Amino acid sequence: MSDLSAYSPPPGPARRVLCVGAAVLDTLFRVRAMPSGQGKVLPYDMLQIAEGMASSAAFSVVRLGGGASLWGAVGDDDIGERIIADLSESGIDTTGMIKARGARSAVSTILVDDQGERLIVPFYDPRLHETVKPVTATDIADIDAVLVDVRWPALALKTLLAATAAGKPAILDGDVSPDGIIEMLAPAASHIVFSQPTAERLAESLDLVEAVVLLKKKFPQAFISVTAGEKGSYWYDDADHVVRHLPAPVVKAVDTLAAGDVFHGAFALAVAEGMPIEETMRLSSMAAALKCQVFGGRIGAPDRATVLEALSQWNVEVSVVGRP
Repeated sequence: MSDLSAYSPPPGPARRVLCVGAAVLDTLFRVRAMPSGQGKVLPYDMLQIAEGMASSAAFSVVRLGGGASLWGAVGDDDIGERIIADLSESGIDTTGMIKARGARSAVSTILVDDQGERLIVPFYDPRLHETVKPVTATDIADIDAVLVDVRWPALALKTLLAATAAGKPAILDGDVSPDGIIEMLAPAASHIVFSQPTAERLAESLDLVEAVVLLKKKFPQAFISVTAGEKGSYWYDDADHVVRHLPAPVVKAVDTLAAGDVFHGAFALAVAEGMPIEETMRLSSMAAALKCQVFGGRIGAPDRATVLEALSQWNVEVSVVGRP
């Protein structure tokens, strides 16, 4: 691939993405292999970092040259202060973050093995999301796209509806969530990126091509895509009414934590920039793959120059794999 002009940001100020959802203090332990039963596991590396689906996506936006704001909630505790400080120092606008009185900040313990796979033990205090602020047109006036995850459904829905009313991309990270959450949020979204497990559950099909078609019928107003890890990504081409497939870049995975979030952040920024959909999917896929080569969750999110260099050497074709 020699012509990378389609991946260049448009003239003028950097496009801005508002990310809504999770902000967590993660403790990452690197282990040789996942535990298979009771006992003690001895890690050989460790890192503490503020991240979470929306937070990591926001960091990906920043790394790729965009502007990112984050709306989420932390507790009124030392961990909450650390989360906000960590994310602010990473270039994310956290002025919209909420400190929930009497709530404990979200934390996770995560094991990452030598194959790059992870085991996550998260804790979310339900009191974090008891109060939901209104979302007005003024709140998103300087935003070019919104991206919401499933961790704060009430605020996510208000944000999607406000974006739609303002004629701005309203993007949903359709990841695993309690029953009814995706069904509530998806009708308000203009773009939905489903994880494979969620797509299979909603479509009641293990065939991802069929799942894309069924999800498009279920949510006809939205661009529909499914990410499937090393199997690549699938999407419904609204222009030609076919399902397209892009293989995943082949990398040696060191840490898959936050790879999906990096994909979503790249996707949201590309949509905000008006990038053609095939290039959007290629950019997002490569950013996620490059992240997998670095231990440390979101800190592996690549910058735009690194992604473009990798894209220049990636000659994989998009194929048509199905029709309605």
